[in-house]
Amino acid sequence: MSDPGRPEPTARDLIARVARIYMAPRWKGWVVAMLAAVVVAYCSAELVRIIEPATNDLLVFHKPGALLWLPLTIATLAAARTIAQVVQATLVNRIGNAVVGDVQVQLFGKLVRADLAHLRSQHSGAYVSSVLYDAGLIREAATAGVVNYTQNLLIFLGAVLVMVANDWMLSLVLIGVVPLAGVIMRRFSKRTTKAAKGAMAETSALSSAIMESLDGVRVVKLENREAYEEARVAEVVRRRQQHLTKGANARARAAPATELLMTLIVAIVFAYAGWRSTHGEMNAGAFFSFIAALTMASQALRQLANLQTVFAEGMSAARRLFAALDVEPEVRERPGAPRLARAEGTIRFEDVAFSYGGEGPPALDGVSLEARRGETVALVGPSGGGKSTILNLIPRFYDVTAGRVTLDGRDVRDVALDSLRDQIALVTQEPFLFDDTIRANIAYARPDASPAEVEAAARAAAAHDFIGELPDGYDSLVGEAGARLSGGQRQRIAIARAFLKDAPILLLDEATSALDTESEAQVQAALKRLMAGRTTLLIAHRLSTVRGADRIYVVDRGRIVETGDHESLVAKRGLYARLARSQDLEAEPAA
Repeated sequence: MSDPGRPEPTARDLIARVARIYMAPRWKGWVVAMLAAVVVAYCSAELVRIIEPATNDLLVFHKPGALLWLPLTIATLAAARTIAQVVQATLVNRIGNAVVGDVQVQLFGKLVRADLAHLRSQHSGAYVSSVLYDAGLIREAATAGVVNYTQNLLIFLGAVLVMVANDWMLSLVLIGVVPLAGVIMRRFSKRTTKAAKGAMAETSALSSAIMESLDGVRVVKLENREAYEEARVAEVVRRRQQHLTKGANARARAAPATELLMTLIVAIVFAYAGWRSTHGEMNAGAFFSFIAALTMASQALRQLANLQTVFAEGMSAARRLFAALDVEPEVRERPGAPRLARAEGTIRFEDVAFSYGGEGPPALDGVSLEARRGETVALVGPSGGGKSTILNLIPRFYDVTAGRVTLDGRDVRDVALDSLRDQIALVTQEPFLFDDTIRANIAYARPDASPAEVEAAARAAAAHDFIGELPDGYDSLVGEAGARLSGGQRQRIAIARAFLKDAPILLLDEATSALDTESEAQVQAALKRLMAGRTTLLIAHRLSTVRGADRIYVVDRGRIVETGDHESLVAKRGLYARLARSQDLEAEPAA
């Protein structure tokens, strides 16, 4: 999802961008959460600092009033810290979930508007992984990670101040050891960052493998490849677990290494404090306060070490997210492009050339064709010749490499993109239905259509009768990709959608090739009604479906090699005639 030619952003760039886009709009809640973190750190440090007067005044010197004010002070500090922790956690959760929502919506919006070429450059599982997985990692780093890091850093500094107040000389010696802890944290941070990147890549691969296996489950079962698919997914899981284990091991080693260092320091403190106490230079209260502060500093430092992993994963996720968001579509609307009113429907290709990705052998080379208003134009020829590419250029799923495509004399690149696509209805060999009701699928092109209009479109598509036989009628769910309907039923739902859209241009891409004879007859009748009065470009391998076309273009290896109607093309004894002969059509009368 990234652009190989784009330099990788620095951590500072990523942090600034996350803060600007996702955190700045919620600055009030963010500020309150940070203030709560400060209160938690302050109360924690005060609870440590008060150990010395509590020990000396209450247990050693038995000062009057100490029995009252010390417990009340401790209780007040503890209550304030608890309240601040609750406020902090509540705000962090609220902001974090909002950030996840923003990331997911923004990323999906970018993906759904991306070029087909870009979307097909990677498996859809990679995009699903980014939407679901990366968003959560960014949330943890940007919200809980930052707040907890700030809180533990302040606790560490507060503990250090308490230590300095008790014994500045020993504190300075111990503070000198802190850089060593930093070296340990950086060392393990590099390992966790590397592991996080690997885990993300394998998470994408896992999503892709699972989706691919489930999408092709019929082929998997028919070929008895369940064990193979299970092993394939198991291998991806193994690689992912390997990266996750490396990251977990790095985290597991970082904290104990830091803790070991702090434990050794505690041992030194005990030895030093014992030596000082023998000379009467350190009392029990100061000693206990120093040890408590040192313990708190140790715990805070351990949390800071653990948070390095959270930040490493968040940075890796942010890099992937922004790499996806920064990809600009090649097919985009020109500034100020005028909107099309309802088109008459004349389409022309003028010496069009096209290459996928702008590289490699051309998919189309010097293609010129015309479909005048209300005509039916057919594209036939061997598979891979460029027929579907021609159809894809009309609604600007891709843009031409050279030449131009015009609608009513206007280059399709010079008009508003949504108004261009409003002029076009598309019915494909495998029509896609959303996992929703039949009514919603028919009305997808016109969400504001009335129930009567939806029913009228279904009747025109010969779909009303079978819909009426379903338990919930138009409110019946079609299942994933229309799995609860037969192929012919799905096709008629797609045709009903086209009827409801009522566009002047109709594109048919093998709309009946996958149907049985009975379903094909029903769909052909519905398509004949749909084609009436519209400019229709259709692709068909069954030449019996194109014999009545006004004009037939024979496409081979990206070029138009023959043009004419059925009879004239058969008479030429060229490629079309060979195709017709292979289907025993030469002797049949025209429809």
